[in-house]
Amino acid sequence: MNRVTQNLVLTLLGCAVLQISAFSTTYLNYVKPGFRPFLIGAGAVLVVLGIIGLLQAAGAKKGTEGGADDRPLAPHHSDEHDRPGENTHGHPHGGPRVAWLLCLPVFAIFLIAPPALGSFAASRDDTPPPRDQPLSAFPPLAGDGPVDMPIGEFIGRAWDDDKKSLTGREVRLTGFVVPAKKKGQWYVTRMQLACCAADAFPLKVSVRGLQAPPADTWIEVTGTWIPQTFKKMPAGVVHPQLTGKSLTRIETPDEPYE
Repeated sequence: MNRVTQNLVLTLLGCAVLQISAFSTTYLNYVKPGFRPFLIGAGAVLVVLGIIGLLQAAGAKKGTEGGADDRPLAPHHSDEHDRPGENTHGHPHGGPRVAWLLCLPVFAIFLIAPPALGSFAASRDDTPPPRDQPLSAFPPLAGDGPVDMPIGEFIGRAWDDDKKSLTGREVRLTGFVVPAKKKGQWYVTRMQLACCAADAFPLKVSVRGLQAPPADTWIEVTGTWIPQTFKKMPAGVVHPQLTGKSLTRIETPDEPYE
């Protein structure tokens, strides 16, 4: 791959980064919102470096062509050491055409940007999330109607709240549907990021009493917490349960992660 191709790919890559970060919210499928300024800055730097490289390559090519016109042509003598395929003209050849395949990831970002992680990733990873709050650190729930609540907070209140503030309270959770192996239940799920999609892990709440929508459907489900009946947490990953009363299908949110 020659210098022109290298800088062209660099410019296209910078444009792709700017497209998903500065001109859309697609970047939220991969990283947390706080990374947006860094992505915009990185994309801008790549574009500037790529354009500078293209201008330098064009200037060098023009200078070479101009210098060649000023020199008299020298006769070419065959050399017994010349072999087929060798460069006998004194200028480098470009790299293999297969190097253009390096542009495919850039075009993929423009044309078929991968979506946010969904039910497939959530069903393969049951790593329990780290605890963000100490015991009894949850404020009382205000109001009388359904409380909109992040799934992570619901899980924390279900397991760690000594005051059992979820008891008898209607809550509304937003997430996507993940099928469960047990009959009569399914999961409303949200992926949580520590840094980027590579370290995402699922936050799941088991929903009972409502028919499961298709996998990966984004919903708002309203219901009440089912208090655990065991005195000691069993081994393995245990998800809190919700008795569902109603659900509404929604569009995928711009920010799909918690």
